[in-house]
Order: sequence, then structure tokens, then C-alpha cells
Amino acid sequence: MDEKMVESLNSQLNAEMYSAYLYLSMGAYFEDLDLGGFANWMRVQAQEEMTHAMKIHDFIIQRGDRVTLTKIEAPPTEWESPVNAFEHVYKHEQKVTGLINQLVNLALSLGDHATNNFLQWFVAEQVEEEESSSGVLKKVKMANDSLSGMLMLDNELSQRIFTPPATTK
Repeated sequence: MDEKMVESLNSQLNAEMYSAYLYLSMGAYFEDLDLGGFANWMRVQAQEEMTHAMKIHDFIIQRGDRVTLTKIEAPPTEWESPVNAFEHVYKHEQKVTGLINQLVNLALSLGDHATNNFLQWFVAEQVEEEESSSGVLKKVKMANDSLSGMLMLDNELSQRIFTPPATTK
């Protein structure tokens, strides 16, 4: 692959690792609030992000290039409220979508059709990520002023389970 493509994929691998770290931090925040269902949602999200990172890791190696891991920035550890935390999630997923789009644009500009094809899974995944986080954000906003509503939502979020993609490459 072109050196710039390899560098950009390694950067995205780091961004996916940061996302996992961010969601683990949010999970700890929700555990501290005794909202175990919210924490579960975040742990599942962190697992998904690690899967994304490993897909990129494996693709770089598959293409005969070198994975280079870099320092992962420390995520925030506190949020003003559950609403604020999920607003952060939604904005973060929008940022990741932008990063994926930049990778696709780079692959296309380089005529790297194999990488473009690989990245299409991430394009579709980000549509799902934004829809999921937006949906939870809307529910958190609706339940925000209702203790019973928050507890019902916490119960709903406790039902989320991690389902790995059918293939890891």
C-alpha cells in the first residue's frame, strides 16, 4: 500500500482503540451512578470498537504492511449527566464517521481499490453507530427528568449483548 495509506490506517486503528478506551471510561462513570445497564451498553460499545481496531490491524498485515501502535490519549472520566455523556457518544461517532470518510477519499485518490472495498464495511458500520447512539440519546433525553424512566431505560440497556461480526477480516 501507499505509505500515506498505511500511516492513515494506523492512525485510524489508534482512533478505534481510543474509542474503546472512551467507552470503557463512560462505563465506569455509569457504574459509579449505579446505572449498570448504561454501563453494559458502554462495555458492549467498547468491545465493538476493539473489533473495529482489530479489523484494521489484520487488514494492514494482510496487505503486507506494518502495524505501528502509538500512545492512546486518556479519555474524560466525568460527564455532567447521562444526557451529556450520550451527547458525547453521538458527537464522537460523527467524528469517527468523518475519519472513515477521509480514509475512503484517500483510498480513492490513490486508486487503492482493495482498501476502498475494505473500508466500505466501516462506512456501513458508522451509519449503524450513529443511528444507535442517536436513538439512545433521544431516549435518555426523554427519561432525563423521570427516575422511573431512567430506571426503565437502564433495564433496556442492560439487555444489549456483544455480537462479533461474522468475519474478522
